[in-house]
Amino acid sequence: MKMKHGVWTVALVTLVGLTGCSQNAAGQSKQAAQSTSNHASVKASGNSTGTNGVKTTQANAGSSTIQGSTNSTAAKVPKGPLPGDLLIADEGNSRILIVNPQKKVVWSMNLGFKGNTKAGADDSFLTPDQKHIIINEENNQVIAIIDIAKKKIVWQYGHPGHPGSKPGYLNTPDDAYQLPNGDVSVADIRNQRILFINPKTNKIVKQYGITGKRYHNPPYSFAAPNGDTPVSGGRTLVTEIGGSYADMLSPSGKLLYTVHFPNIKYPSDTQLLPNGNLLVVDYSKPGRVEEITPKGKIVWDYYKTSGNGALNHPSLAIRLPNGDIALNDDYDDRVVIINPKTNKIVWQYGHKGKSGTAKGFLNEPDGIDFVPTTVNLGN
Repeated sequence: MKMKHGVWTVALVTLVGLTGCSQNAAGQSKQAAQSTSNHASVKASGNSTGTNGVKTTQANAGSSTIQGSTNSTAAKVPKGPLPGDLLIADEGNSRILIVNPQKKVVWSMNLGFKGNTKAGADDSFLTPDQKHIIINEENNQVIAIIDIAKKKIVWQYGHPGHPGSKPGYLNTPDDAYQLPNGDVSVADIRNQRILFINPKTNKIVKQYGITGKRYHNPPYSFAAPNGDTPVSGGRTLVTEIGGSYADMLSPSGKLLYTVHFPNIKYPSDTQLLPNGNLLVVDYSKPGRVEEITPKGKIVWDYYKTSGNGALNHPSLAIRLPNGDIALNDDYDDRVVIINPKTNKIVWQYGHKGKSGTAKGFLNEPDGIDFVPTTVNLGN
């Protein structure tokens, strides 16, 4: 994601109609880690380890389905490269869109930042009830939940434009998700931690990592965590920019395994696939996409250095129900779908390297999620 500094113009509102009850236990992370640098790496800040440019979604069947689980009741997958709709966080245009396979916008919402590229949702995911969308404004220090039918923000956490580490504050929040129990998880990058927040009380009920301690030593500390993907069994898949790692944590925060990405300079938003492998992108130019086993073996990759197929700072890839890979190609102002059997782009929304607000254009899209056709958009 790109580090920007913007001001949220929507007033804080109270939580309305969110489902699920939060956990009461507050399993705080252990307070011990080796002393090290306290500076986080962030996209476009130029401070990342060995790369320029910080930048987490559910694969398979939308973020309402926990990654790694199977959907035995799923209907027959429609034909075509996009077997449903696609939720796009069009960050540079300060809006979120839902686009159908025919590239028609079937739902959209402006976030009050029209023409302002200093703030905007850089990720947007469906919530488990499929009635809401959760977003994070990484450069505005805010996360929020939106009622899809009403196009209204119903919950917000953080102080717009004011980073911090005290309760109620965030510093470069990334990949906010609502969990099945109603709690919200978020990777708080520059605070070097993963937070779990009860949206009814706005209290932190659990934390992984030590606030302000930037060091790869999971689960006690992390090096600029920019992904906190919830996966099956109550686990959390953490992506660390520093050192290029992904860490699988148990529901209690125990480290189950760590994977190092040898070819990835700037890992972003690692996803768990149904076969147990990981899907990760390299937020670089040219960008790369890899499928890698928990033991570090690369079983598939996509890497083009020139031409229309080359990627420019992709920040999230997800596997669609038909097996194709969708990703947002941030600096190329487009979202693409790749057929992994042919390694060719088979669908695209946006125009490569051309930003805009007109029909069919995007401006630095930074997040996507698959939207099943069963979701009620309230139109």
